[in-house]
Amino acid sequence: MVYSFLNANCTIAGPGILANLAAGAAAAEEGITIEAVEDKNVMTIGADGKAQHSLIATNAVKITVRLLKTSPVNTLLQAAFDAQSITSALWGKNVITTTDLARGDYTVSQQVAFKKQPTITYAKEGGIMEWEFDCGTSTTILGAGQ
Repeated sequence: MVYSFLNANCTIAGPGILANLAAGAAAAEEGITIEAVEDKNVMTIGADGKAQHSLIATNAVKITVRLLKTSPVNTLLQAAFDAQSITSALWGKNVITTTDLARGDYTVSQQVAFKKQPTITYAKEGGIMEWEFDCGTSTTILGAGQ
């Protein structure tokens, strides 16, 4: 089995933006992270020691995209952040699609909003820009790979 970030595709589409966020976008070596914002299960233990499981209905995730400070995609994301921040009519309308065709992985995240303005650091080295997105719903299929 072989893995390569070169097989990763990630795009954001929404008001004022259609951009590649993965291979070819000057992504930082830390790449892209998709993580659940809540546990899917809550276990409650009763007074008699019996367990109760509660299936939590959310499929919300947080996506973090890490780009090199010099990536031109930072300009596109900043422009979209600024434009979408003007009115709630444009807020939370993005879709992020992430795939790894070699692995067969496929994730579609909808109701996507910028979480916050990224931290900007000026230092000895260029560093990275971390763009965080809150996603209201996300569906993932993990493939078997090749």
